[in-house]
Amino acid sequence: MTQITHWINGALDTQSSKRSGEVFNPATGKVTKTVALADAATVDRAVAAATEAFSSWRHSSLTKRTQVLFAFRELVQQNKEKIAALITDEHGKVLSDAAGEVTRGLEVVEFACGIPHLLKGGFSEEVSTGVDVYSIRQPLGPVAIISPFNFPAMVPMWFFPIAIACGNTVIVKPSEKDPSAIMLVAQLLKEAGLPDGVFNVVHGDKVAVDALLNHPGIKAVSFVGSTPIARYVYETGTKAGKRVQALGGAKNHMIVLPDADLNLAADAAINAGFGSAGERCMAISAIVAVEPIADKLIEKIKERALKIKTGDGTKGADMGPLVTKEHRDKVAGYIDVAIKDGAKATGEKLSGLINPKEVRSAPDTVSTCSQEP
Repeated sequence: MTQITHWINGALDTQSSKRSGEVFNPATGKVTKTVALADAATVDRAVAAATEAFSSWRHSSLTKRTQVLFAFRELVQQNKEKIAALITDEHGKVLSDAAGEVTRGLEVVEFACGIPHLLKGGFSEEVSTGVDVYSIRQPLGPVAIISPFNFPAMVPMWFFPIAIACGNTVIVKPSEKDPSAIMLVAQLLKEAGLPDGVFNVVHGDKVAVDALLNHPGIKAVSFVGSTPIARYVYETGTKAGKRVQALGGAKNHMIVLPDADLNLAADAAINAGFGSAGERCMAISAIVAVEPIADKLIEKIKERALKIKTGDGTKGADMGPLVTKEHRDKVAGYIDVAIKDGAKATGEKLSGLINPKEVRSAPDTVSTCSQEP
């Protein structure tokens, strides 16, 4: 069984870990790998490597930084299918979703390749008698990224290309549920010519998170995840004197007006609600239909929902499995809640895949509102 360890100072960490976690293939429920869970000492070593690398990387030319990013961009493009396969193997989303995730991450890499223009400062002459004013942009130092399970490649790639292009060094703490994609990314960065220590990966749980949030060597933190954890990260990190960007839960609402193309609206609702198994910020969790189109919209959504093929994300399914059994049980519980709230359950028997009741879906949970005052 493969054991995933940390990436520190340009290489796999050779020190043994006292704790480890299991990594599952959600399609089978089987343990496929184990992942080392960092303690405070591991985080210390990663921060030390990032701090040492920062002393030289911050003075690297803009040309050097963009050359590395251009090379990295090409390597990610060449290895797109490999990264997508790792995501599907550990998260469960179908391969097309996983490949789309990598593409979205690449968009940020491409943006970072043009960072020299955005790093320009400014100069104002004679703002007062004999006084000139100038502004410059400088890197902060080692920064941390705490990323969620639902986009193990894309979300880190929202942040680290920009941080690295601006002269910072980075430590990523990915989700322990799907840690392999970011490890391949780390290897590709090294192959692209990124100096050792500029990009590091520490795996772990709250122990690792707390160590990063409280470490004096970390200057800033970017986080994506649930709202309660975002609040905790923000409060803890800012208390320790860090700049913190904490992005919390962002499930969307969808409003369908009476003059809408209902076929288009139903397609959009299905794609948003079931894409990536619904495990993304753009998932539609509530639809408000302005009367008199609610019943028609419900029928169109029901028709599409019953045709969705679920299963292994590598075998042509429309929707892959949820990432863990606990998550699956939580989502299945929403069906019971909907029925108690008056929703109608229709469809075929699910053979116990969703919950013990013979319930497939609750498509009548679309909220309606009237145009009347």
